[in-house]
Amino acid sequence: MILHDVETFSKYEMEKLQLQRLQQTVERVYEKVPFYRGKLNERNVKPEHIRSLEDIRKLPFTTKKDLRDHYPFGLLAVDLREAVRIHASSGTSGKPTVVAYTKHDIENWSDIVARAIATAGGEPGKVLHNAYGYGLFTGGLGLHYGSERLGMVTVPVSGGNTDRQVTLIEDFRPEVICGTPSYVLNIAERMRELGKDPRQTSLKYGVFGAEPWSEEMRRTLEEAFAIKACDIYGLSEVIGPGVAMECHEAQDGLHIADDHFYVEVINPKTLEPVADGEEGELVFTSLTKEAFPVLRYRTGDIASITRERCKCGRTTTRMSRVKGRVDDMLIIRGVNVFPSEIEHYLLTVPELAPYYQIHLDRKGTLDVVELHVEVNEEFIGEISGDIKHERVMLLKKHIQHLLKNYCLVSMNVEIHTPKTLPRSEGKAIRIIDRRKEKAKI
Repeated sequence: MILHDVETFSKYEMEKLQLQRLQQTVERVYEKVPFYRGKLNERNVKPEHIRSLEDIRKLPFTTKKDLRDHYPFGLLAVDLREAVRIHASSGTSGKPTVVAYTKHDIENWSDIVARAIATAGGEPGKVLHNAYGYGLFTGGLGLHYGSERLGMVTVPVSGGNTDRQVTLIEDFRPEVICGTPSYVLNIAERMRELGKDPRQTSLKYGVFGAEPWSEEMRRTLEEAFAIKACDIYGLSEVIGPGVAMECHEAQDGLHIADDHFYVEVINPKTLEPVADGEEGELVFTSLTKEAFPVLRYRTGDIASITRERCKCGRTTTRMSRVKGRVDDMLIIRGVNVFPSEIEHYLLTVPELAPYYQIHLDRKGTLDVVELHVEVNEEFIGEISGDIKHERVMLLKKHIQHLLKNYCLVSMNVEIHTPKTLPRSEGKAIRIIDRRKEKAKI
């Protein structure tokens, strides 16, 4: 379902709207945000110098460090009394990044997410089961307000209490489920443990995000629930979920809300733009935000974009699935690899359950990488629970061979019995880095 005409604008119509809103945003931050005024003055750039979309390259980049350096409210473009809501990151690696919203920002965000849910298959009057966490994290409330704006019957379950999730899915008969792919997979696993078939629920569509996930994970989710699994993208620094959404018709790239965000893709080392279709770091400039506008925010997410019309009829820019984050990339004996690439091949192994962790450690002066996986119930039954069985050893060699041949990395593989690796109730923790712990000793 296409909610707004803007989703089918011509290139000329969209660029005209984007330029107008970009100029307004630059004027706003120059007048209201001392940080941006200082950065623009350093470059001898004034708002009137932005005459075309190409002039966006005259503007400074914004980084997460900038947000933390001005914690909590130093980058707001409004008096705090004009804001109606604050969200923040977890702050696990330092000060959290804080963002604020005016009433108009919340209305825009609700419209953006309503459009996203409709893109994924949601319809007014149907039931949406929201298993994203509520609170300072933008996922839960972002999807909640968008679902209500679309006219869906919204079930604000939040994350955790998996047995209750199962009961509510059975009783309320939702058509759409929202959550992190790793947690929704846990719901399917729990349903099977309770003797229920996840494929027999009322669910038809899934809106999954907040963590990188592979095409193989999509197939796993779709087979588990007999649904169409669609990717949603967003980050609190830009607005939250809804910045881009995959359509259920094509499932071929995420449609960016071009009327609210201008996207660039740059080489993260040179900071120069890369061609459409080429992977690089996503950079977003907000075009309509009042409380917390951002210029050229470096997301750290690796993806590519295309501007070709989609078969669903939308003409908006599409971004590829996020391959990983610049800071999540592993360098294993000189080879660069993202966890999502490892996941891609692990989920092709029929003996494995879709759970894994990568442990990083240090022995002496050398970094050591260990992959932890678990076998599924069917396989453990075939070998009578013997984790030292010859077939387990052959499976280990097969996994190592896959990673060596396709990811070009060598690592030790530890195989575990079913349901022994940690399960997530939110974002999955895929990397355990013990090197940082040892560095503190």
